Order: sequence, then structure tokens, then C-alpha cells
Amino acid sequence: MQLINRPLYLVTDSLTYSQTAFLTQIEAACRGGVDIVQLREKQLSSRDYYQRALAVKVITDRFEVSLIIDDRLDIAQAVNAAGVHLGQQDLSVAIARKILGPDKLIGATTKSVEQALEAAQQGADYLGVGAIFPTTTHVKTVHTSVETLTAIKKAVRVPVYAIGGLNAQNVSVIQPAQVDGVAVVSAIMKADDPLLAAQQLRAKIVAVTAKK
Repeated sequence: MQLINRPLYLVTDSLTYSQTAFLTQIEAACRGGVDIVQLREKQLSSRDYYQRALAVKVITDRFEVSLIIDDRLDIAQAVNAAGVHLGQQDLSVAIARKILGPDKLIGATTKSVEQALEAAQQGADYLGVGAIFPTTTHVKTVHTSVETLTAIKKAVRVPVYAIGGLNAQNVSVIQPAQVDGVAVVSAIMKADDPLLAAQQLRAKIVAVTAKK
């Protein structure tokens, strides 16, 4: 599966949303132009994670948006998601590739050129690089400079997504890196109008990532 012209990557945060409100937020985001949805649930039981993934996949399938499952290969397989995203503390990309096979997307979080090269060599389809700015999510982050982001983009041949506190107001800071897209959480998940937020953000990202 290829990631071509898919610049807006949404990583979910359930916050205090009810199930219905959460799904409404995701649907509005997809309607607004999100290209990829990564379902990230750190607190749910396996059963509840599976049920939520199924519900989200109904939405993403309708809008032809790729569904990526955070960390959990078993959930990704159970719902036939497009793939899985792995952090530095998760299973290696190489092991995940053996389990999922050649046709599923595998993304990896990297924060250095060395990590990026290793993940790409093991078969990662794309990389998430950040945090560019401090984030308001509950996930622990390490600052990554735009210079490091640029170096990673130059070092690998797979798509690179910048992540970490990025929004329509500050996303232009990553322009020198010429990455393939931007991953966001709060910019859409906390938006009062996620459809409009996605539309505006995608337009900004397309402009910032346009190859010269």
C-alpha cells in the first residue's frame, strides 16, 4: 500500500468524549479532508479497543481513509486495518513486518537519523518525526528540531510526517524540511468545528509541503 498525496494525518485522542461524540468528531474530520486516521487508545481494554476500532473503520472506509492502529498489531489484524504505527518501545518494525506481511502499512516514530535509517531498513512504510513543538496530549514527547526533521527527510526514501503541537498557525515552520505530511492531534480533536479545522489545516499543509 502506498502513501501518495496523503498529507493530513490525524492521531486520535478520546479526551472526555462519549463514544458517540468521538465518532462524530472523527467523521467530521474525514469529511474535512483527513487522509489517514491513527486510532490511539492507551486506556481501553482489548475488547473495548477492538469495538472502537470497528466503529472507526466503518467511518474511515466510507471516506476511503486509511485506518492505522497505534501499537496493537492484534487489533490491527482483528479489524483488517490498513496498518499499525509503532513507537520506540513497541515491537520492532522487522518483527511487525513478519507478522503483518508485505501488504500492510507499518509506520514508526523516530527522533534521530539513526532511528529513521534503522526503521526504514527494517521495512517501515513511513516515519512520524517529532515532537516539533510541545504537545498537550498525555503522551510523553521529546523535542525534535526542524534541522533534525530535515536531516531525517534527506536520509530516507520513505514518506516522513512531522508531528508535535503543529496547527494551521505554526505549521509553516516545517517548510524547510519538505516533508510529505503532518500528523496532528489537538488541532482537530479539540476543534469546535473539526470539519473546518481539517479543511484549513490540509490547505496549509499542502502549501507548506509543496515540492519546489
